Amino acid sequence: MIETQTSAPFRWSAATSVQRRVVIAASLGWMLDAFDVMLYSIVLTHLMSAFSMSRTQAGLLNALTLAASALGGLLFGLLADRFGRRRMLSASILFYSICTFACGLSTTILALGVCRFLLGLGMGGEWNTGATLVSETWPAEWRGRALGIVQSSWGVGYALSAVVAWLILGHASWRWVFFAGILPGLVVFWIQGRVPEPEIWRRTQGAHVPGEKRLALRRSLRPLVILTLVNTFGMFGWWGLFTWIPAYLVLPAAQGGRGLAALSLTAFLVTINLVGMVPGYLLFGAVADRFGRRRALVGYLVAAAAAVPLLASARSSALILVCACIAAFFGTGFFTASGLIGGELFPTPIRATALGVSYNVGRGLSALAPATIGALSERYGLAGAFIASAAAFAGAAIVALFIPETLGTELT
Repeated sequence: MIETQTSAPFRWSAATSVQRRVVIAASLGWMLDAFDVMLYSIVLTHLMSAFSMSRTQAGLLNALTLAASALGGLLFGLLADRFGRRRMLSASILFYSICTFACGLSTTILALGVCRFLLGLGMGGEWNTGATLVSETWPAEWRGRALGIVQSSWGVGYALSAVVAWLILGHASWRWVFFAGILPGLVVFWIQGRVPEPEIWRRTQGAHVPGEKRLALRRSLRPLVILTLVNTFGMFGWWGLFTWIPAYLVLPAAQGGRGLAALSLTAFLVTINLVGMVPGYLLFGAVADRFGRRRALVGYLVAAAAAVPLLASARSSALILVCACIAAFFGTGFFTASGLIGGELFPTPIRATALGVSYNVGRGLSALAPATIGALSERYGLAGAFIASAAAFAGAAIVALFIPETLGTELT
């Protein structure tokens, strides 16, 4: 049963040590996921030159990663419901770290594509295992803000990838940028030693009922389909826009870009993430805890749809930066809703699996976004192609109207 309640004041110090460690673990995993994944976008122009790739081919390679994330989310979700959230969180982080390192060893487009596909498997598994871990550990009145903290770490990881890539590319080739992606694997040792499995999951392991998961999945089918569609449209908008923003900023004006130098590009990306993405994630959790999950989600998506055309039409560097921050604030902040709403909609026996399906199938179905924007840019330029992202955000807002409100849900 869902009960609407007034959210208690959130204080980090009031949380238990276990709750704090869980948020830190999930945040580190998501931050480093972003770090590894976005290294590709940061060095995209270098890869296009090294492998003589067209924009369409470059977009298709990123589409492979997104498509694989759908399989990874399902696989790791099933394993997390069976063997534990912490174990699969650690396994996914280690897996995508190794695969990012392997990208630096690629000598052909095919080899790079295989590595990106495998990386997507680990990327897909990390999100739902971490989100499930937080949902099952934090109380209902603070759950939105806890997941907002976790989601905000994506912006930190993206900004960190821009800084690291800039530092490395000043002294070495793009291969060393990918080699740096092995570093996130080190966090696994801390997670395994300091983060326990949620008590609610341990209880279900000792009270297994035959056919329970099948019945739970059948009862959750409608909200699962709705949430998956919201994620699909929303991620199409996000991946289509943010995969190509680095290239849009660095390409010369004659090729439809803005012609920024490497240092200016790095400053742009860091600002977009730390001024736009991170506050957007954090504020969403607070708004959702206060006014409701659905209302916050729809509002963010509508604002994102309106912000993208402003970005596409901006010409001065200052205006582009402002519009990009606004688009990043709303166009990424809404992702907090997926783990928050999904964690409250789905019962414990299938929670990790259902979260993996709703988020990563959506991410897999949105895999055509980078290639679509790349192909459209060949004819209309990147600024014109970005309008497709705006339409996708608007579509997500419409579907989100049909999501059940889950504010105040106590997990059992």
